Amino acid sequence: MSASYVPYHPEQQQLLPPALQDWLPQGHLAYFISDTVDSLDLSAFHARYAGGGPRNQPLHPAMMVKVLVYAYATGVFSSRKIARKLHEDIAFRVLGAHNFPAHRTIRDFRAQHLAEFTELFAQVVRLAREMGLVKLGTIAVDGTKVKANASRHKAMSYARMQSTEAELKAQIAALLHKAAHTDEAEKNEPDLDIPAELERRQARLAAITAAKLRLEQRQQEADEARGRSKNDERKPRDKEGKPKGGRPYKRDFGIPEPKAQSSFTDPDSRIMKRAGGGFDYSYNAQTAVDESHHIIVAAEVVNNSTDVQQLPMVLDAVQTHTGARPAQVLADAGYRSEAVMAKLAQTLPDTELVIALGREGKARGAPKDARRYPHTVAMAAKLQTEQGQKDYRKRKWIAEPPNGWIKNVLGLRQFSMRGLEKAKAEFKLVCMALNLRRMAAMQAA
Repeated sequence: MSASYVPYHPEQQQLLPPALQDWLPQGHLAYFISDTVDSLDLSAFHARYAGGGPRNQPLHPAMMVKVLVYAYATGVFSSRKIARKLHEDIAFRVLGAHNFPAHRTIRDFRAQHLAEFTELFAQVVRLAREMGLVKLGTIAVDGTKVKANASRHKAMSYARMQSTEAELKAQIAALLHKAAHTDEAEKNEPDLDIPAELERRQARLAAITAAKLRLEQRQQEADEARGRSKNDERKPRDKEGKPKGGRPYKRDFGIPEPKAQSSFTDPDSRIMKRAGGGFDYSYNAQTAVDESHHIIVAAEVVNNSTDVQQLPMVLDAVQTHTGARPAQVLADAGYRSEAVMAKLAQTLPDTELVIALGREGKARGAPKDARRYPHTVAMAAKLQTEQGQKDYRKRKWIAEPPNGWIKNVLGLRQFSMRGLEKAKAEFKLVCMALNLRRMAAMQAA
């Protein structure tokens, strides 16, 4: 006797119109993102297409935003993969509602609305606060390195730039001299398209010269931050310009180290040390995380590898996004700075700072001169108390999980777009998507 199976007729056509709402179970993340995006102000997205006329029919911005946010919330960052998911994945098809934009359309929409996505991140943070998921009692700030979309093989050191620049100038001069020769003098030489060769070498020379100037500009800014000036004759000087004790500088003002590098694919990125060893062209992503439900309330990106000067910028972003100041801020030793603590004492007098003075297990000696380092001395005293140690211990489980989710759950280890401004917008898009995942989970709980 043959088995009796549940009816299975793959050739059967649907007899009734399908309802998209029946394709996914209730409480699915796609529905939460769809409902949330519908509640946000998308007027800035619509403004781009206003006055286009009836012949201009772009894809609906709400649909594009939903698809992109859901894509980032599920770890799909490539425009080609998103376009493919719209055909293959049920949740993407529900959000797309039978729209199938090409990968170029998705790529261009994302690139053209960087400022709008930045504002959407702030709207989602405010919405989370209205839902009671952001308390701003205690926040923790942390930084993480994210690889830039830059090739390590399309970069050059300052020393190599100098030698290559000289070589190219000599080659261009030789080609110009060759072009001035008569045809009779060249009749027995192999054919050479001199204009094309000149154009190629001149383009490469221009790229190298621009990269060389970028390195020199960065070095000038770094030297000025150290108190150097153009006419210091490599000697340390005080604020009045008078020589003071100390070893002379190895290089003239504004001259980079020979091994300093610049990328041709993403000039804004910088060489940064990665966890586990090695170096990559990267950006430094900063997050401020609220204690109550791990909602990211600020997400900024800089191309400086150190965290020490970033705390005021991040806390300004927290206040901008939420309209309020946190009661307490926790940060690791990377943010230690007497000048920063002095500045925040003036701008955020009601916010308590708890900043480590050394790495865990490798305590760094605190200065004892309270007249020169009053804030650092006071912080050292605070961290010696039981309450100070208890407060700081919370930092790790508040700040570090979201960075781990971004890299290991969503899978963002490299930016899709190039340039600092685009990296800033993309990181906010990632953090907004993660916030929505958290908000959906809290609502379902």
